[in-house]
Amino acid sequence: MSSPGPAARAGVVPLADRDDAAPEEAVVRDCLRQRPPRLPPWLGYDAVGSALFEQITDLPTYYLTRAERSLLERHSSELAEQLACGRLAELGSGSAKKTRLLLESCVRLRATTYLPIDVDRSMLDSSGDALRAEMDALEVTGLWGRYEAGLEWLRTHPGEPLAVAFLGSSFGNTTREEREELLGEIARSLRPGERFLLSADLDKSREALETCYNDPPGYSAFADFRLNYLTQLNRRYGAGFVLEDFVPEAHYNAETSTVEGILRARADRTVPIPGLGLTLHVPRGHFINVGYSVKFHGRQLARDVGAHGFGLRSQWRDHETQYGFFLFGRDGV
Repeated sequence: MSSPGPAARAGVVPLADRDDAAPEEAVVRDCLRQRPPRLPPWLGYDAVGSALFEQITDLPTYYLTRAERSLLERHSSELAEQLACGRLAELGSGSAKKTRLLLESCVRLRATTYLPIDVDRSMLDSSGDALRAEMDALEVTGLWGRYEAGLEWLRTHPGEPLAVAFLGSSFGNTTREEREELLGEIARSLRPGERFLLSADLDKSREALETCYNDPPGYSAFADFRLNYLTQLNRRYGAGFVLEDFVPEAHYNAETSTVEGILRARADRTVPIPGLGLTLHVPRGHFINVGYSVKFHGRQLARDVGAHGFGLRSQWRDHETQYGFFLFGRDGV
C-alpha cells in the first residue's frame, strides 16, 4: 500500500506499491469513469468491511463458505500432500478461518510458513496471532498490501517451495482483464513445478445465485458491506455520498455468468469527490457496481489458467453446490 502507516510489529510486512503500479487514487478514478461506474474490490476491505464480510459468510443463504469448508474437511490432507510446499501464500486471506484447516494438514507433513496477503492490517494481526498460537510448526509472516505488491515481494524473497492459494471464490471478483493480469503475476511468482490452488464457484441458476448474494429477511450484512464502499469514498477522498440515497442489491447477468453487486440511485445524484478530482453523476435507477462474482465452467477455467503456463493437476468438487478446488502446477519455462 502506498501509505502503510505506523511501523508493523513482528510478523507483518508493510508493502509499498511497485514503481510501475498505478496509485490507488488513479485506480479508483479510472474505475469510476467506466460505464457503469464501478469500484475495485479491495476498496471495501477496511476493518469495518472485513468484519461485515465475515458476517456475510455466516448468512444462512450464503453457501460458498460452507461448501468450501466441507471440501477442506474432507480433502485437506490430500490437498496438503499435493501442494508439496514449505511456504503457502494466500491472496486476500481475511480471517483465514477456512485456510486454518489446510494449514493444519500442511504442518502435519512439514514445517510450513504461511504468507497471507491482505489490505486489512487488523485482520492480518488478529489471524496471524491466532494461527501462531494454535500451531507450533507454523511460521506466519503477513504481507500488508495489494495482491500485486504481495506477489512482487514473493518474487524478491525466494525460499522453500512455494504454493499460492486464492480461496473463497475471490478469483471471480474481477473483470476478465484483471484476471488475465493477475494470472500473469502469479505465474511469474512461481517456479516450475510449484502449485497454484484456486477455489471457484461454478455457474448455476439465477434463483440460486440471487438468493445467495442478497440478504435474507432479517439480515443486512450484504447491504451494509456494499454501502461501506461509499463510506470509504467519503472518508478517503472527501466525497459527499449520502448512503440513504442508494439501494444495495445484487442481480445475475446470464450473458456474462456474473452476479453484480450494485448500489442503485433512488433519484438523480451528482456527487463531488474532491480527492479524486472528479464529480460523479448517477441518474435515478442507474447504479455503481461494487462487486463482480463471476461463475465459471470447469473446462473453460482450466483453459484460461492453463494459458498462463499452468497445468491442471487435480480437482475436488462439491456436486450439490457446484463449488470446487482446482490445483494447478507451474509448467517448466
